[in-house]
Amino acid sequence: MEIKGAVAVVTGANRGIGLTFTRALLDRGAAKVYAGVRNPDAEVREPGVRTLHLDVTDSAQITAAAATASDATIVINNAGIQAGPGLLEGSLEGARRELEVNYLGTWAVSRAFAPVLASNGGGALVNRLSVASWRVNNRWPSYAASKAAEWSLTNARRAGLRRQGTLVVGVHVGPVDTEATAGADVPKVAAAEVAAQTMDAIGRGGPEVLVDEVSHRVRAALSGPVELLEPAP
Repeated sequence: MEIKGAVAVVTGANRGIGLTFTRALLDRGAAKVYAGVRNPDAEVREPGVRTLHLDVTDSAQITAAAATASDATIVINNAGIQAGPGLLEGSLEGARRELEVNYLGTWAVSRAFAPVLASNGGGALVNRLSVASWRVNNRWPSYAASKAAEWSLTNARRAGLRRQGTLVVGVHVGPVDTEATAGADVPKVAAAEVAAQTMDAIGRGGPEVLVDEVSHRVRAALSGPVELLEPAP
């Protein structure tokens, strides 16, 4: 679909990958971007951007956001957290929070905006996922589980919205160079590259984005022995 002239909603848009998505949409000619933020004080000051108070775990805010952004033709579910415990230690409260935001929050936003997209010609729904959707992780097992659930939801949403002409895109990537990963000594992908490949996928109607080499490798391993999906020792 055409990004030029489109009206987009981006959740978690005030920093990191979400802010980069917002800027990329404007650079590609989007007419307007609603920047969804959980903190009402976190206004996104960019030309063509309207800040939208949107906590993806708050059903009233989601309903209000869908009413306000009733002209949306692209919705990018970017909001997500990593807060869970280790495999054998720590409170499960963080794991519950991850499921609330990463899985149920994505579901709730997608459900609210599906009729909006339908009324505006179909449009596109994008879920920012992770290589963790497929690869087990002993350090952050609950985060990986929430992303695996979100991937399954993405596939279900793709089938469910096909009839109304909505493109559903799943974006998979390894570590991205943002404030959240500043302390991680691992290879990282630039947030601008994630956004650029996502915009390209929307433009060509591609259902899946594998941003980096690790995403390609792990995706291919899904058809191989389960050991290939285990993290390196």
